[in-house]
Amino acid sequence: MKLKETLNLGKTAFPMRAGLPNKEPIWQKEWDEAKLYQRRQELNEGKPHFVLHDGPPYANGNIHVGHAMNKISKDIIVRSKSMSGYQAPYIPGWDTHGLPIEQVLAKKGVKRKELDLVQYLEMCRDYALSQVDKQREDFKRLGISGDWENPYITLKPAYEAAQIRVFGEMAKKGYIYRGAKPVYWSWSSESALAEAEIEYHDLVSTSLYYANKVKDGKGVLDTDTYIVVWTTTPFTITASRGLTMGPDFEYLVVEPAGDDRKFVVAAALLASLAERFGWESYQVLASHLGKELNHIVTEHPWDSEVDELVILGDHVTLDSGTGIVHTAPGFGEDDYNVGVANGLEVAVTVNERGIMMDNAGPDFAGQFYDKVAPTVIEKLGDLLLATDEITHSYPFDWRTKKPIIWRAVPQWFASVSKFRQDILDEIDQVKFHSEWGRVRLYNMIRDRGDWVISRQRAWGVPLPIFYAEDGSPIMTEETIEHVAQLFEEHGSVVWWQKEAKELLPSGFSHPGSPNGEFSKETDIMDVWFDSGSSWNGVVKTRPELTYPADLYLEGSDQYRGWFNSSLITSVAANGIAPYKQILSQGFVLDGKGEKMSKSLGNTILPSDVEKQFGAEILRLWVTSVDSSNDVRISMDILSQVSETYRKIRNTLRFLIANTADFNPAEDKVDFEDLRPVDKYMTIRFNQLVATIRQAYKDFDFLSIYKALVNFINVDLSAFYLDFAKDVVYIEAAKSLERRQMQTVFYDILVKITKLLTPILPHTAEEIWSYLEHEPEDFVQLSELPGAEKFAGQEEILDAWSAFMDFRDQAQKALEEARNAKLIGKSLEAHLLVYPKEVVRTLLGALDSNIAQLLIVSELTIVNEPAAADALVFDEVAFKVERAQGEVCDRCRRIDPTSSQRTYQAHICDNCAAIVEENFPQAVAQGFEEK
Repeated sequence: MKLKETLNLGKTAFPMRAGLPNKEPIWQKEWDEAKLYQRRQELNEGKPHFVLHDGPPYANGNIHVGHAMNKISKDIIVRSKSMSGYQAPYIPGWDTHGLPIEQVLAKKGVKRKELDLVQYLEMCRDYALSQVDKQREDFKRLGISGDWENPYITLKPAYEAAQIRVFGEMAKKGYIYRGAKPVYWSWSSESALAEAEIEYHDLVSTSLYYANKVKDGKGVLDTDTYIVVWTTTPFTITASRGLTMGPDFEYLVVEPAGDDRKFVVAAALLASLAERFGWESYQVLASHLGKELNHIVTEHPWDSEVDELVILGDHVTLDSGTGIVHTAPGFGEDDYNVGVANGLEVAVTVNERGIMMDNAGPDFAGQFYDKVAPTVIEKLGDLLLATDEITHSYPFDWRTKKPIIWRAVPQWFASVSKFRQDILDEIDQVKFHSEWGRVRLYNMIRDRGDWVISRQRAWGVPLPIFYAEDGSPIMTEETIEHVAQLFEEHGSVVWWQKEAKELLPSGFSHPGSPNGEFSKETDIMDVWFDSGSSWNGVVKTRPELTYPADLYLEGSDQYRGWFNSSLITSVAANGIAPYKQILSQGFVLDGKGEKMSKSLGNTILPSDVEKQFGAEILRLWVTSVDSSNDVRISMDILSQVSETYRKIRNTLRFLIANTADFNPAEDKVDFEDLRPVDKYMTIRFNQLVATIRQAYKDFDFLSIYKALVNFINVDLSAFYLDFAKDVVYIEAAKSLERRQMQTVFYDILVKITKLLTPILPHTAEEIWSYLEHEPEDFVQLSELPGAEKFAGQEEILDAWSAFMDFRDQAQKALEEARNAKLIGKSLEAHLLVYPKEVVRTLLGALDSNIAQLLIVSELTIVNEPAAADALVFDEVAFKVERAQGEVCDRCRRIDPTSSQRTYQAHICDNCAAIVEENFPQAVAQGFEEK
């Protein structure tokens, strides 16, 4: 027998290398076959509900790393709630209607307008479902637990019917109306857009300064006077019907030298304008407030039959331009509001594709709106005073990345103004996990206009509106519910398969249709109405869920998207917010903090991470970042996270290996009977449990990561496990001292595995397979541990905190001795301690083997003044000498009692006693050489 066989060297088959890329899919298949999600739901039946409602990702293409962060975050929350006494089902969902799918088909050569519409919609549906299947596999590969076989999908008939019923409730309350005010119009999509579908980019525009001749000055201005206006959208001059001034701004009538015309400009801008226009000298003839010029009539610059009325508006500023803006009510919200209030014509001179129409005039008809500036300049002639190229922030269609225009066309709107205060009041009832989120959402609702919900596209849910012969719209409770029932049975495609009369209730009549003829709306609903109805299509209708949901978690862009549309529809229909809490996350950037894009080549796909590191590393990365802000990711960053994972894994492997012979039912030692250091570590660990439990409750993953890594690195690796080998390896296998430490090991191992399960389920299950004494066959079916409190724990913590300060000082003394080549390893040291009363009392009270805790071979407390060459601190001094004696071949301590025994082993008295008691036959026969 070899001497090392008398040691309790920890042995385990748990591998140091995880092999996650290969093993994770195997484990996930095992979880599916064991129906772990369903078993967890059955275990939690009857418990309080916690519903995290999934915001539906758009079904198009493989998932990106932003999707991964979102879904992993949700999974951590749902798993932690499921293991904390809640019924926490997770129903994943997908958003499946809308323009991106039409664009994909177009790129594949599908010509929508050449196909039968029903056939085209089937192609859209098939494509969307194929993308759902693709993304479902992507999400499952991340280890996300949920009801993947029964997700919600916005194209499903039951969902579409629920959406129609939300519309019906809003229509019943008078919140749905038709209007022709300007909306965001995407000529590239040929559709109106909602505010949530807009993003801003810099755009270079041609700006024009030009003059309108006064036609009727109302006794204030002469007819040889010209009012100077400014625009950055030359094409809108074709529909200009007014000039708007600030009512309280001062305007001057100016006569430039060498020009027989008089011009009106804002007084505050005169100096800069004179320089721009080349007016080297000028005479100010009169001053008027804007309100004194109200309703003066001017001529359109090139159409003398069109009058432009001077009107007043609060939206005019003196920041730039001339202090006067031309007003085209068909091409701007402010223009529309002030124009309609003053009876101006709402002219629209651009069609749905951005092409100028005949009513723009023969010089413009057929041109693209953004190319007409040269023609406008030519038409203005000597009325043009200056041109400029300016760069400014401008709205773009977020899907096509093309600029939009404001365009007044008949659209269907959901009124926000009618119940705005109700929405704002509900925001105050919601808990936001970043208070700025409340302010952001509140301000968006406070400032937003009515919601344009109609779209001029094909792939979506039709607006359930009919028209009588006289053109009056029909959307009664009866007709809308009938449509909802048809959609529930056949899907919304039935709207296109049948004529209007077939879609109306049997025997339906209307005074506006004396001949019994009807037509139907051909616009579809904004996709934000689709996803914004999910509280009704999912949360209120799935029996395992409860409404309102406890939590919505999405990216910060959803304050203007899903958070916003869901709130509006829910308050409109039911008077309450659809969520009790909102948690938002930032965007995922590359390692340099730049936005990821394929063109830059800086994207990271979850599949790439899974192949190189495993999904587990991506999950751990999610906890390592502050996702309330934008976060960075790169393969280098993930390599660092992988090192942290390795440290966690190998620490737990050590605990597994050194509890292999520990049966908690037989070997566990009660807290009261533990050694002081074991009590301290038990209390410290329970502090960690409390921190992690609270952090799970607060959805604060970063705090979990920091606390866990600190405990493993500082409390375990750098202290408790650092001297543990001197106990668990050296002492007799069944000795009390070893069982005391194993009790702590096992308690930490089991509980930390449970605490890690929501974050690292693959690793947790692998560890669990080695814990044969635990009752659950999967750790995912266990409960998170609670934090225990112990009698006298504050005093214990105070004492050991003081010891840690003493230990830091001792280690400095040992380090100095090592640097001076006096010792190598700390076990070569004899540490002399010169304590003052505070430290002397502390060391006595600890009742511990201090030499063992400091990993020195000998420690002497000296009751006399410190030696001259000692390292002195406030309350203690240290001197390091080489330990006297020989190295014990078994425990590696230097000990005066170490000697060559008759059984051919050079060991100390302590090891000899252990060996002789536990291995008498080997002692009798003698040991083989080391």
